[in-house]
Amino acid sequence: MFYNLKNKLGRAWFDHRARGVLRSLPVTLVKDANAPAVLSQVQHKDVLMYLGAVQSFACRLALAEVHVVSDGSLTEADRALLARQIPGIQFHELADCREPGLPQGACWERLTAIARLSRTRYVIQLDADTLTLAGIDEVRSAVRNGQSFSIGTWDGQVIEAAVDRAHAAQARISGAKPHIQLLAEAHFDRLNEAPALKYVRGCAGFSGFARGEGKLELMRNLSGQLQALLGDRWLEWGSEQVMSNLVVANQQGAIVLPHPEYADCIKMRQGTTRFIHFIGTCRFQGGIYARLIGGFNWGKR
Repeated sequence: MFYNLKNKLGRAWFDHRARGVLRSLPVTLVKDANAPAVLSQVQHKDVLMYLGAVQSFACRLALAEVHVVSDGSLTEADRALLARQIPGIQFHELADCREPGLPQGACWERLTAIARLSRTRYVIQLDADTLTLAGIDEVRSAVRNGQSFSIGTWDGQVIEAAVDRAHAAQARISGAKPHIQLLAEAHFDRLNEAPALKYVRGCAGFSGFARGEGKLELMRNLSGQLQALLGDRWLEWGSEQVMSNLVVANQQGAIVLPHPEYADCIKMRQGTTRFIHFIGTCRFQGGIYARLIGGFNWGKR
């Protein structure tokens, strides 16, 4: 109860500080076949947060398209506001982002939309709870070179063999009901493609998907196998992140962004971190997120 109250107060303070984003210059999209698209799944209560994410990102990287998958809670007023701040924004409904043979809910529609869009353009998944503070040359380079990327979770992280991650997960499993990510990883060595399969234990909240075919087919294949192995547990929240990590890692030339230059709010380092993902466990702690977004100079682009 105390946590919920503290979180509610933290969000209220954040929303107050974030209102400066409404006075910012609109995002200008570029007509460039080589410029990336960004896609995010957004809910009503995170509209201001999302604007901070996409507008701070667009300050550092020219964008050709901005896509939003509505979780179903966006109002007409939300859509009108987003369209004013991001002229040319494209909205997608959950029901239109579903594919036979893949789970529904738990952000699977977001990943499906990315797989479709990235057939013809580089697509970056950008969570609403992110903030770009300084240059993102590594992302710019990845887009230019057609390399998929993941935001990592520890220093020096690289793309690894899926069987190695399976063995590491198997050693960590304890208790009657391990988290779905750990459970799925522990079964990687039972997949048909195991000997050649790659993986990155990254975060789906900020990932790059190079232009090209085959992602949906890979998703259906691996998802079908994992559901056969794990049953309904594969439908739990967290399975989409596993699949996102698999898709990224198995694109040719995929990279992990340097950590902690790109980090979450637990592992961020002042003066070093240039891109922050404010995950739920630390989003409103200490008011850091509110101070950063409140102090952003939105008038410059």
